[in-house]
Amino acid sequence: MSDHDEIRPGRLLTGVAWVVLLLVLWLWGGETTGLRPGEPGPSTGDMAAAGRPPRADLPPAHRPLGEALPQRLDIPGLDVRAPVVSRGLDERGALDPPPFDQPDVVGWYADGVAPGASGTALVVGHVDTDTRPAVFYKVSTLKPGQKIRVVREGDQVAEFTIEDVQVLARDGFDARQAYGPRRPGRAELRVITCGGTFDTARDRYTANVVVSAYLTGATA
Repeated sequence: MSDHDEIRPGRLLTGVAWVVLLLVLWLWGGETTGLRPGEPGPSTGDMAAAGRPPRADLPPAHRPLGEALPQRLDIPGLDVRAPVVSRGLDERGALDPPPFDQPDVVGWYADGVAPGASGTALVVGHVDTDTRPAVFYKVSTLKPGQKIRVVREGDQVAEFTIEDVQVLARDGFDARQAYGPRRPGRAELRVITCGGTFDTARDRYTANVVVSAYLTGATA
């Protein structure tokens, strides 16, 4: 986050405060430094629409779990096994992402919903750094039906099924549509990173990749 993008959401409650938090996440996502500045990225829109299986083919939602701290996030289709660290707001009131010297770490917004609990849990990670790919480098290639697993405190595994993958341009960005709950009563997960192309003039990406998933299973 740069100084001109500073946002102070204050106490996080509901309604407007939620929208402000989502805006902070959006601003953070667009400021990540690129590995290959200027290289074309995926176009904006719903990246999984082509060949998407009918919604009926996706499994039913599992009932939400209780609160438990996330410890690791696994994406089997990408060979990702990443430790999860709690993140909050920095001294300026902006979301504090994982440090750039920890590119293989996933950040969970700890003042929000825990993955697996009722509501929408938010996890963020870098797509790359100045020198190499990071934990969510290939996230935009995910498809509906693929799995994301979160190992929770106590070794319980919450399994999420992806329902769509979108690359959303910063221009005209709708934070509530991107990160808000899709269906009441479900346990949902958003995996967020940078996307689009790298704008060298602004030193940031032009879009965000948003993977939407929902809880479909749990193992002890």
